Amino acid sequence: MGEKKMADKFKAPRTSELEFGGSLGALLLLFVMPGTVLYLLLTCDTDDASVLRLPGPLPPLESLWSPYAVTLLLGWVSLQALLYALPMGKVTEGTTLRDNTRLQYRINAFHAMLVSSVLVGVSLLLKLPLSYVYDHFLQLAVSAGLIALALSIFLYIKSLGAPETALAPGGNSGNPLYDFFIGHELNPRIGGFDLKYFCELRPGLIGWCLVNLCFLMAELELRGSVSLAMSLVFGFQTLYVMDALWHEEAILTTMDIVHDGFGFMLAFGDLCWVPFTYSLQGYFLVTHPQELGTAAALAIILLNAVGYIIFRGSNSQKNTFRRNPADPRVAGLETIPTATGKRLLVSGWWGLVRHPNYLGDLIMALAWSLPCGLSHILPYFYVIYFSALLIHREARDEHQCMKKYGLAWQEYCRRVPYRIFPYIY
Repeated sequence: MGEKKMADKFKAPRTSELEFGGSLGALLLLFVMPGTVLYLLLTCDTDDASVLRLPGPLPPLESLWSPYAVTLLLGWVSLQALLYALPMGKVTEGTTLRDNTRLQYRINAFHAMLVSSVLVGVSLLLKLPLSYVYDHFLQLAVSAGLIALALSIFLYIKSLGAPETALAPGGNSGNPLYDFFIGHELNPRIGGFDLKYFCELRPGLIGWCLVNLCFLMAELELRGSVSLAMSLVFGFQTLYVMDALWHEEAILTTMDIVHDGFGFMLAFGDLCWVPFTYSLQGYFLVTHPQELGTAAALAIILLNAVGYIIFRGSNSQKNTFRRNPADPRVAGLETIPTATGKRLLVSGWWGLVRHPNYLGDLIMALAWSLPCGLSHILPYFYVIYFSALLIHREARDEHQCMKKYGLAWQEYCRRVPYRIFPYIY
């Protein structure tokens, strides 16, 4: 009897608060997310690249689908899976789960990036046509979407046989459509291979860098040189990805890992949305070149540096405090005690706004778009979308923190009234 009560205690509760408009919203997003990727890429491929004008009828099926594109993507994912499984890098433990266990994770994404870079360098020496990615970008995007859909179906079927202790607190509504979209199982694994953790940083994020390099090579082939605008976009975004991979361990405490299940939302986001919409600036610049003066370039570099300093400084401060509050780098910061025994930072970066990392992220996002000029809104899709995403995520964070910390969180919000933008929001 006691064992049954203990098992019930560890079960994931039914999800009562449905996000994204519930099952109807999930159904719409199943079509809106792929449709947005398709619309953006088709629009970017037109002469005027106007988001206010429909790009015309859908291209014929053969221009959307290619078995070779699917094979190429599966090869890329398989390479990253092999690198993830190799015994390089350290092994660390994630946060404590509902059943008081902690999963182990291999931290080697930066190693995978280095090995991938060497392989790409060899392909350049062999003069392999990397511009193929630009020439068949639409086919690759459609293929990535189909792979993400197939993975999502597999994940949901697998989750039906998972123990209740393994289900996601946000994806256990009992509605199959909603749980399929949000993700029913929290940390789906095949043996020791963590599917969500693998997809979160590796094939899509490292692929984003590779895609940008392919755009750079396409511009080089088309014009005989690489533009300053393209160089800035490539450099900024590569720095961002390398930073994420270098600080890979920090992802283990994010909402994606500790709260959200692994379903269509994250699978499509990781494998299709990230590499095929975050790289939109580079895709735009190949066929819509922009002249960028030295003064403007220096101003954009400065803006990106400010964003990066805020982003990295706040994240490092938070991660250092979580690991060891007595660390000399954070020991002098003011905190608020909570009923859970944890303390909330209320000074340093986290005394400026409640989410300084989001502020830095958005400043960098603007810097990535500015090299594309001011005549088109399309290259600014990322910063517009990311603003909406982070404002929504901030609301989700606040809701979870209110439930977890109660009065302490209310005091923190009183002490730090601005959410993301100082004196604005």
